[in-house]
Amino acid sequence: MFETLFSYPKVVARHRHGPQADARERFLLHCAEQGLSRATLAYLASELLVVAQRLHMGRRQVSAQEIEAAADRWARHQTRHKRARTSKWSRQRFIATAASWLRFIGRMKLSTHKTGPFADEMEQFVAFMRDERGLAAATIRHRCWHLATFLDSLPSHKRSLNSLSLEEIDTYLARKGDHGWSRVSVSSAVDALHSFFLYAEHQQWCSGGLAEGISAPRMFRQEGLPRGPVWEAVQRLIATTGESDLARDIRDHAILMFLAIYGLRSGEVPHLLLEDIDWEHEIIRVTRPKQRRIQTYPLTYAVGEAILRYLRDVRPSCPRRELFLTLKAPLRPLSPSGMYHVVKSRLDLLCWQGPGHGPHCLRHACACHLVASGFSLKKIGDHLGHPSAYATRIYAKTDLGGLRQVAEFDLRGLL
Repeated sequence: MFETLFSYPKVVARHRHGPQADARERFLLHCAEQGLSRATLAYLASELLVVAQRLHMGRRQVSAQEIEAAADRWARHQTRHKRARTSKWSRQRFIATAASWLRFIGRMKLSTHKTGPFADEMEQFVAFMRDERGLAAATIRHRCWHLATFLDSLPSHKRSLNSLSLEEIDTYLARKGDHGWSRVSVSSAVDALHSFFLYAEHQQWCSGGLAEGISAPRMFRQEGLPRGPVWEAVQRLIATTGESDLARDIRDHAILMFLAIYGLRSGEVPHLLLEDIDWEHEIIRVTRPKQRRIQTYPLTYAVGEAILRYLRDVRPSCPRRELFLTLKAPLRPLSPSGMYHVVKSRLDLLCWQGPGHGPHCLRHACACHLVASGFSLKKIGDHLGHPSAYATRIYAKTDLGGLRQVAEFDLRGLL
């Protein structure tokens, strides 16, 4: 790898005979697979050599405190020799490079220090949800976010769960409702808090009855309508990316078609693999994590052309098998926030002011369009991957033609 990055024999020898050469080379090869350019890799190789020389690590584990101390010494050295105007950038770059490299080779000493007064309780609760309840990682993250938001709102003198009262929890939930949280969001927070305090009672961290006293706002089944743009707006949304030659537009065009035409969930698109596209039989295989099964769709001509253009002109050549990747290194699948930004940024360009701005609104728009086209709820549910008609029945509220027929039906002959 060093011979590829550097042309001068003395420079190559300095890197090749420096400390931890094999470990540094493995990390550089890994970064090259992530799509880093040759210039970036050469700069990274120089940083790695400095890190290896300054840490004197041998075969031992290296702590974060050692990295910071070595970074301070290196930053002072750079400033003293007038190689940097300030020591801030040199220090930050040293720490970031050292931490990434040491984690990759398994030589980073994990810190046992926990932050926050309730860090131990949070860690045990996460282990309980993961190991005993078997909850999905997304559910655990969602509950932990609500729990951390609540615990961070407590005053500094509240260092024990035993000192919490039901009034404090109710006050927190009421305050969130006053600050714009919907009843659905408040109910989600109640679910997370109820689960945590029920576990806390079993562990005798707090007084009994606290979990049962947390009340959620009244919710009504199917009280709202599916939140999504009308189909004409979806067509304009897809058209905004269809004729562009920009790399991001070409990638996003294919993503938007998956969301709008097939009605895929936002978490299903990033998990599509290259081998899920069967070009020979013209089908797409979608893994449904909720049902733990694979569903096949016909590969339409328009979607196939969008995928081919993305693969041919935009997608970088790398070992990763995910279909859609980030455009800049390090190459990785799109995150949930990345998927949200793909849709929201396009809707913002259309000045969309209606309900729904994320990927799921296109799934709703797809279902509503199928209802308006006369498809039965059974067929729509099959298209969306619903296990039963129970999850699809909300779209019956968007069938204005059918609702009008019901309203105009004359019941006098039945009396």
